[in-house]
Amino acid sequence: MGLLVWQDMPAIWFQNEDTARTRETYRRELKAIMDDPYNSPSIVTWVPFNENWGAFNVKEITDWVKQYDPSRLVNGNSGFNNNPEYQKAYGDPGNGDYVDTHIYIGPDGASTADGQRAASLGEFGGVGLFVRGHMWPVENNAYALEPTTAALTDRYVLLLQQVEQLMKYKGLSVAIYTQTTDVEHEVNGLLTYDRAVEKMQVDRVKAINTAVIAESRAMNARPGAGSYNTN
Repeated sequence: MGLLVWQDMPAIWFQNEDTARTRETYRRELKAIMDDPYNSPSIVTWVPFNENWGAFNVKEITDWVKQYDPSRLVNGNSGFNNNPEYQKAYGDPGNGDYVDTHIYIGPDGASTADGQRAASLGEFGGVGLFVRGHMWPVENNAYALEPTTAALTDRYVLLLQQVEQLMKYKGLSVAIYTQTTDVEHEVNGLLTYDRAVEKMQVDRVKAINTAVIAESRAMNARPGAGSYNTN
């Protein structure tokens, strides 16, 4: 059927580079990024900031994005619980449509809904597997490692079962696994970076994903289901 895209705005600065000019450029380019694919049905969420990288006036900018495009959801500061070492964390802006945390390995510790915003686990997982002959030529790493395809798949299935528990009993609405493919030194993908090797047992991955989605739909079909109890 296609992909649901959360469109991030690239971070604007690194250490000691935050200037008035940079912020003006950020605002201009944020508008341009929203204007260009405005009619793409795949984009369901705008993400002005990620993990406090270059974050400034997050509450104000989140409100502006929401007003500029009221047809889409807005995640003002995805993974607000994480932060680069060289700046003070902006944290949760308190507005927008998500309470979004990033937890590795997770999913325990994910945020909970606050009555106005959906609980989102914007990043979790990151479990890796070395595949000889299909790794980027640098030191490879992941948030955790498993020795075999079967073990990696077992770990994934367990994580998704935990996600289901959080969905059913803690109101979690979103869970985004890291990640679809390896990216250079990051060996935590479902596929190797060259897309040549499937690193998990795909039938089992599909089965657990399908089961969690089915349970989400069953929850929403029950009388009194809340508007944020979706997956």
